[in-house]
Amino acid sequence: MAAIPLIRHNDLAGVFAWRAGQPVRVADFLRDVDRLAASLPAKRHILNLCTDRYRFAVGFAAALLRGQTSLLPPNYTADFVARLSQRYPDIYCLADGPTDLHDIEVVAFPSSFAGAAPASIPEVEEAQSAALVFTSGSTGDPVAHAKSWGSLCRGAVAEAQRLGISADSGMAVLGTVPAQHMYGLESSMLLAMQNGLALVAERPFYPADICARLGSLPRPRCLITTPVHLRTLLAEMDTLPAVDFVLCATALLAPQLAAESEARFGAPLYEIYGCTEAGMVASRRTTDGAAWHLLPGVEMSQDEQGVRVRGGHVEIESPLSDVIERNPDGTFLLHGRTADLVNIAGKRTSLASLNHHLNSIPGVQDGVFLMPDDGDGAVTRPLAFVVASGLSAQQILDALRSSVDAVFLPRPLYFVDALPRNSTGKLTREALLRLKQQCAR
Repeated sequence: MAAIPLIRHNDLAGVFAWRAGQPVRVADFLRDVDRLAASLPAKRHILNLCTDRYRFAVGFAAALLRGQTSLLPPNYTADFVARLSQRYPDIYCLADGPTDLHDIEVVAFPSSFAGAAPASIPEVEEAQSAALVFTSGSTGDPVAHAKSWGSLCRGAVAEAQRLGISADSGMAVLGTVPAQHMYGLESSMLLAMQNGLALVAERPFYPADICARLGSLPRPRCLITTPVHLRTLLAEMDTLPAVDFVLCATALLAPQLAAESEARFGAPLYEIYGCTEAGMVASRRTTDGAAWHLLPGVEMSQDEQGVRVRGGHVEIESPLSDVIERNPDGTFLLHGRTADLVNIAGKRTSLASLNHHLNSIPGVQDGVFLMPDDGDGAVTRPLAFVVASGLSAQQILDALRSSVDAVFLPRPLYFVDALPRNSTGKLTREALLRLKQQCAR
């Protein structure tokens, strides 16, 4: 059985990470992993809550060396973790700060490590279970999707190939997304570990902090972010530090925002498309057009049951929950999630399309459409929430009329101070329904 190196850095004296403005050498990382692995509990499943990306990487790698699987749930509420602990009774938590978990063993990340680094980079069997990534499922029960070490590594290499990243270049990788999320795991951590890049420990949130952290890093450097973070960054900062590329995921990016990003950063912007079941499967440079290109080795098939992907780093054929239009050249177009299709009076659109038009209105800082579950027999109309302090409802509706059929205009349109986005910038239906109740009151 083949094995894959834990990291692909050729020089033990090279930079593995940047933390608090200081370089962390490859040898130091290997020492920290070796020491932590020796001290971890003899259990099969780890819940890694380290917010520091370097510490998360150390914990993830140490668990691999102990043959343990990292659990990556969609949230860390006490209720969800309790359900996980019932399914996986041999679970424990690794944390670098206080936690509210009381029913499972919590291991504090050590403040320092002593000892010498291993003489060589350890390897891990490619078939070893590295992570279980969870979706909530239609019933709310956790649904696990297994990720082998081999699939994660092959995906990281394919991503670097598509983005034109040179192996062992030492590029600094700054992410505004948590490593516990599939996108953050793949693109802010594994991309660095498996291509000889340097991950950045901090996860800055505010635009000024993002710019300051980027500006302190050596070139080459890149930014891994989300549309909501990018939109705020462009709106609030007059000047931006130069980067080598920007990568976005978790929601479709408006072409206007992509063009502004490229102009102001002086670098290409790429988007990643994927899902929990398959991981990342395609990318595009948004300013080059709407078409998506499958990552190397990934294949797509379509029949009356829907669209599926397989091959390359996608080990198990996985269905896609989106409306996809395949092109003769092998690329494809996205038309929104199957569950997000809206059909009113014989006319069809998608929530993704409506959101795109809403967020393209000058002066709209953030916005989202929602189809409520009225179920009273009447025609259900979409409503919308918008963050736009300088606009009136009439101005927004007039702007929407130029691009959206009148039957899809929001009824009502709620003005809010902020949308309830989670740490990756996503909006859950549950959060929007709660917001609707608050606005209705």
